[in-house]
Amino acid sequence: MNLGIKPTVDFAFKKIFGTPENAPILQALINAILQLDSPIVELEILNPFSYQEFADDKQIVLDVRARDAEGRWLNVEMQVSVVPGLLQRLTYYACAMYVDQLQAGAHYTQLRPAISICLLQQLLLPDTPVPHHRFRLVDPEHGRELLDGIEVHTVELAKYNLDEATISAAPAITQWAFFFLRADRYEASRLRELLPGEAFQRAITAVETIAAKTEDRQMYDQREKALRDHQWMLESAREQGLEQGLEQGLEQGIARGTLIGKIQLLQQLLNESPLSTSDLRQHSLDELNSLLTELQQRLRGRENL
Repeated sequence: MNLGIKPTVDFAFKKIFGTPENAPILQALINAILQLDSPIVELEILNPFSYQEFADDKQIVLDVRARDAEGRWLNVEMQVSVVPGLLQRLTYYACAMYVDQLQAGAHYTQLRPAISICLLQQLLLPDTPVPHHRFRLVDPEHGRELLDGIEVHTVELAKYNLDEATISAAPAITQWAFFFLRADRYEASRLRELLPGEAFQRAITAVETIAAKTEDRQMYDQREKALRDHQWMLESAREQGLEQGLEQGLEQGIARGTLIGKIQLLQQLLNESPLSTSDLRQHSLDELNSLLTELQQRLRGRENL
């Protein structure tokens, strides 16, 4: 039987990567993404998994915060949908982690890197096939970077080559993308064959536990439904907004056309060469209304002579 558990669902994600005994799984994922010269060898999870987090169906908890042995602060989150302001929010979180490190009386030299990592199911940057982007503070004119500061990483999972025939020999980050997007479709034994690494074996065991444990499975099903409903509401709101936008655009188009016709008529009555329709369309509605008012006043003034 297939595992039927999607690691992208918030409950599963936090249980797999945010449970203290699963810190080696989180460590392996972060190392696969960051590709540091000296890999992380130890992690402390700062906001460990708790059932209480998921008591409210409306709450969506998707991040795991940790600190490594070098003092780096890391925030890893799963984002199932791309929303406006996402990159700004990730930057804000990274900045908040950087600022929160400094205690009263501490020196700025004690600040350690703050790294925000966002795993995305949907495409954030569809204009490029590159799946992993790293953003840092940089002087583009002189090619200098502020190292050991703030970093934001985006990982678009769908951009990786998730071919079952080659996944066992693929880079670790590609294997993690496969795990996140395909784990629910496989039996545990087959998934272990495809992803033989130790960290993946631990992660698969964590998924099996969720699938088998009644309390976990019930909570997972509840969270998956809440997430599905949340996505449906977002899509509905987006479609409704699009329809309203089309209606508003049509109304504005009619209003603009009416204003342009009135302006051109008044210019003719004033014995002026009417501005072309294409020229008038370059103006905003406010500008057209102002021009119309001005022409009306001039026409009235001439009639009063």
